Amino acid sequence: MIRLSSRTAPTVKAVGGRVLVAMSGGVDSSAAALLLKRRGYDCAGCTMKLFDSGDAGLSRRTCCSLEDVEYARAAAFRLGIPHWVFNFKDAFRAAVMEKFAASYESGLTPNPCIDCNRYLKFGKLLDRARVLGFDYLATGHYARIERQGQRYALKKALDESKDQSYFLYGMTQDQLAHTLFPLGGHQKSEVRKAAWEAGLANAGKRDSQDICFAPDGDYAAAVERISGNAAVPGNFVDTAGRVLGTHRGIVRYTIGQRRGLGVSAREPLYVCGISVRDNTVTLGGKEALLRAWMEVGAFHWISGTAQERPFPCGVKLRSTQKELPATAYPAEKGRVCVVFDEPQRVPAPGQAAVLYEGDTVLGGGEILPSA
Repeated sequence: MIRLSSRTAPTVKAVGGRVLVAMSGGVDSSAAALLLKRRGYDCAGCTMKLFDSGDAGLSRRTCCSLEDVEYARAAAFRLGIPHWVFNFKDAFRAAVMEKFAASYESGLTPNPCIDCNRYLKFGKLLDRARVLGFDYLATGHYARIERQGQRYALKKALDESKDQSYFLYGMTQDQLAHTLFPLGGHQKSEVRKAAWEAGLANAGKRDSQDICFAPDGDYAAAVERISGNAAVPGNFVDTAGRVLGTHRGIVRYTIGQRRGLGVSAREPLYVCGISVRDNTVTLGGKEALLRAWMEVGAFHWISGTAQERPFPCGVKLRSTQKELPATAYPAEKGRVCVVFDEPQRVPAPGQAAVLYEGDTVLGGGEILPSA
């Protein structure tokens, strides 16, 4: 039997206690239950029912399919732990799906996975765990939690190729104190091998990369299904305001997009602006996407205390990228101005910017539209 290394110690509090393990049906969350049970925790598994593909007429299997529930139930049975299914469909629609649609209709590009973590996993589900008498909620996220004095720190996973701390910047001190990330100190290859050797049926299951309510990647169609509003065509314009063509509705475009524009030009064109008021999409060259700074709103500080002075940091603009060197300037009304050491191609407004000090998450927020 493979012996996973003890490097996970910082991600696990004192051994013992009751743990509710969120089991999606994938190998990671099932392996999380496996590791915790081996360490002596009293575990039970649960699966959140968030979305039915049939509700929207989708034929492609999503992460909330009956098949995934059965994978989770089979893993729990193999491990000898109870398993429940919790119906959070209404909460998911209100907190995640409807926000997703409203954001796109406002010219923003949201990240529903971050909202799902914030409002469902570490909101509704953690509350449910407490009501049921559990000491902790555990998930299969690749991240680490360390206690530092009287506070908890959220840190990157040791396997940086799988690190998911970017998606967890909204966690509070109370949530961190009652959460376990048993995979944070392991390599993905170790985790999958442990699942194989334990006889878990989902050990070879492919990792899901899809948004469950838009598994085909057609976000515009998802927005129309959720909101009930048809996309309204408008004008493509250049940075001087000259009309270049007709777009198919602003929900079909995001800042930085190059493909699918249907406008011919001598040089490649990119979406560099979206105006809801005028129903226009502005196109320009690659240089129009570069920014020396950006403003981040609704900023959440992991420590629970906002910093007041400027400080150097690394900033992640996408979950898979390395941090970019920058200086953060805390401002009023929960905003932070981030000045890059060198101009950067900033993602679309509505996406997350997460600040790091080494492997520690300082906090994060949503990128605001540029003036």
